[in-house]
Formats: sequence, C-alpha cells, structure tokens
Amino acid sequence: MIINGRAIAANILEGLKREVAALPFRPVFCDVLVGDDTVSASYVRIKARSARQIGLEFREAAFPDAITAANLIKEIKKINREPLLCGLIVQLPLPSGFPRREILDAVDSGLDADCIGSVNQERFYRGEGFLLPPAAAAVLEILDSLPMGLDDKKIVMVGQGELVGKPVSALLRRRGLAVRAVDKYTADASSLLKRADVVISATGRAGLITGGSIKPGAVVIDAGTSESEGGIVGDVDFASVSRIAAAVSPVPGGVGPVTVAMLLSNVVKVAKNKL
Repeated sequence: MIINGRAIAANILEGLKREVAALPFRPVFCDVLVGDDTVSASYVRIKARSARQIGLEFREAAFPDAITAANLIKEIKKINREPLLCGLIVQLPLPSGFPRREILDAVDSGLDADCIGSVNQERFYRGEGFLLPPAAAAVLEILDSLPMGLDDKKIVMVGQGELVGKPVSALLRRRGLAVRAVDKYTADASSLLKRADVVISATGRAGLITGGSIKPGAVVIDAGTSESEGGIVGDVDFASVSRIAAAVSPVPGGVGPVTVAMLLSNVVKVAKNKL
C-alpha cells in the first residue's frame, strides 16, 4: 500500500475551508522568505496555494539575503502587529550566518504556526498550548488514517531532530505508545529496525532505509527530505521498501502535503482563538 498523503491533506483542507468560511473575518497567514533559494521559494508557493484554497489571505514577506539579522528581526516584529494576522512563519533554512534561534523567537508565540519558537516548544514538551509541530502532527495524522491500531505495535523513530523526530516521539509517548528513538549513535539501531512494526524516519539521509532494513509487513513513514539531482527525495529507498512493507509513504506526496495541511490547521486554530 502506497500512502496517499495528498488525499489525506485534501480531506483536512476541505474541513479547514469550512471552518474559515464560518469566521467573521479573513485570517492572514504570512511566510517570511530570506534570500533567493529556489527550493525554499517553491515551498512558499505550495503553502500559498493551499492557504488561498481554504480562504486565508496569504502574504509573502521576501527579503534579500543582504538584510542584516537586526533589520530582519525588526521587520518580523512589525509583521507581528498586523491585526488580522493568525500565522507567521520563517521559511527554513535561513541563509548561512543568520542567528536562527534569535530570528525564530522574533515571531510572536501566539502567531507561531510552525510551533518552533522557544516559547511554543517549551509549551509543547510540557503538554501545554494548543498548537502542535506540523510535521510531527502530520506523521500522527497519517498513522491514524491507516487501518491498524498502534497500541501493541513496536515503533521506531529514526532521527531526533527538532522539527520531526523529537516531537513525533513526544506525541507517541503522550498517547502511551511504545516508541524507541534511535539516531546514528544508537548501537543496536539495525536490530531495532528489523523488529519494528512501524518505522518513521526523518534524518535527511537519502536511501537510509532499505527493504533489507525492515521486517516484512512493517509500516514505513518517510518524513525525511534531501535534494538529489534537482529533486526532493526521502530517507527511504522506495523501490526496495515498497516490496517489503505493508504500507509506505512516498516522497514527494506523503508526509509533505499533510504537513502543510497541519500548518494551516494551526493558523485556523489561532484565528478561532481570536473570537
């Protein structure tokens, strides 16, 4: 089974469209883009298309990579003050040399739809707040869409990055599920993978997970991305894994579209919270 992330996302977006239509105002969602990276620009366009599809007003705040960090932070704080703004994100990665944490923390925590600022990350790991990291929420949304329960499953989360791995592990444990987090320092990672019923990978290392890495019938969620020959690939060697796994998410078309939908879900939550 190839998991159709676009179909899952379309269902979420349809529900969000109804929620936005019921609001007494049109929420604004803004994406800050620094520099001229073509891949980042393409991600902004994808978000813009989905945002407008559900009825949000989308704005792109584009700045040259020659802007100073201090001026960028001033501009972000200025955007924070827009009255109908319900979501503000900074497109990552930032150009080399920019102070990532300082810039992300310039986004008002009440508008931090990526849930990546220090305040919202702390709230999330304390089990507080109403926003979830979009990529992690997308992985859970995909797992919930499958015709299987998770209560008795051995789950392995490969990679412990701040955008996917750590928050996915936290969300699974919050549900009382058995999840083992592994990274490049885990000595028995290969044997854990071989025994796992569910493998989630988010390392950005192309071809890391192969058919020989997993047990037959496992569910494999590919949440990793990296560039290869001008395109985007995941952590999973799709050709070999798809012959072994019971279900596998492709890249592109798997976790990515659902992540955008969950990001916009956060924007709508902020909008409803304004009422």
